Amino acid sequence: MGFLMRHVLITGFEPFGGASDNLSWDAAAALARRPAPDGTRISAVRLPCVFDTSLTVLRAAVTEYDPALVICLGLANGRTEITPERVAINLDDARIPDNAGAQPFDRPVIPGGPAAYLADLPLKAAVAAMTAAGVPASISYTAGTFVCNHVFYGLRHLIATERPDLRGGFVHVPPNLPVERLTDGLAELVRICLDTDTDLAVSAGTLH
Repeated sequence: MGFLMRHVLITGFEPFGGASDNLSWDAAAALARRPAPDGTRISAVRLPCVFDTSLTVLRAAVTEYDPALVICLGLANGRTEITPERVAINLDDARIPDNAGAQPFDRPVIPGGPAAYLADLPLKAAVAAMTAAGVPASISYTAGTFVCNHVFYGLRHLIATERPDLRGGFVHVPPNLPVERLTDGLAELVRICLDTDTDLAVSAGTLH
């Protein structure tokens, strides 16, 4: 029997809103450069911060790499912790235009799709592992209504409708942590998501 390699796809976003870089992409690229655990390969793909093409690029990457796990990263200004997202909602409502100038409001991500999807990853166990590693982390219950949520919902819809064996979720990274600390935490999150089937049976509020 051949050796089965587990492939992990990490995505980050291009700069947006006039910024010259995007920490989500810096962290994704740094994680992909790190030595991966035995039997694991990590690839990073940069997504456009554009509603109409972000999911096209994500779908193409999933097709190309056929990963076991997809973790999409986004930057969350104002947060101070790595925050795995629990809920993706079927709503685009942009406060600012995306990088193509589009600013949709009150529009579904997927017409006819469910109102929301819940993440299926062991987020509580991941937060506990990141915290134990000295990286601040907590679960978030709002991914917003901009391109981050758009990608999160689109990924969960892809899993629900076409790729039931794929696991995936979205994680916001804060602007205040160095890339090295972010990748320390994200490496723990990936490890837990690959190796843990059952999440911790505790309230998320008790993990600090």
